[in-house]
Amino acid sequence: QVQLVESGGGLVQAGGSLRLSCAASGRTFSRYRLAWFRQAPGKEREFIAAISWWSGGATYYADSVKGRFTISRDNAKNTVFLQMNSLKPEDTAVYYCAAGEGTGTASWQGAYDYWGQGTQVTVSS
Repeated sequence: QVQLVESGGGLVQAGGSLRLSCAASGRTFSRYRLAWFRQAPGKEREFIAAISWWSGGATYYADSVKGRFTISRDNAKNTVFLQMNSLKPEDTAVYYCAAGEGTGTASWQGAYDYWGQGTQVTVSS
């Protein structure tokens, strides 16, 4: 069993920054891909960013956040981060981290077996 706990969400003005963290426990993540998804009110959950563990940390981003968000990880601490810059009101959502067995990056939810409970990010205009 794997537990994921997100933190770092909050309220920020448009143009500001936030850094989300996701701490994992229960198993090491040396063979897991990790990702961030988000779900805005009334919308389906969507992919944001993914990072591969085995492939030297290869990353993949949704077009909507490319150039503004950065995913990274700290292997020693079993933690994945999402640095969010130049935030927009449309980035308002609950942000979830996810972990899945396998190498490489993936943007589909079925590739991930474990999910955190989410952290709220609200961007005011």
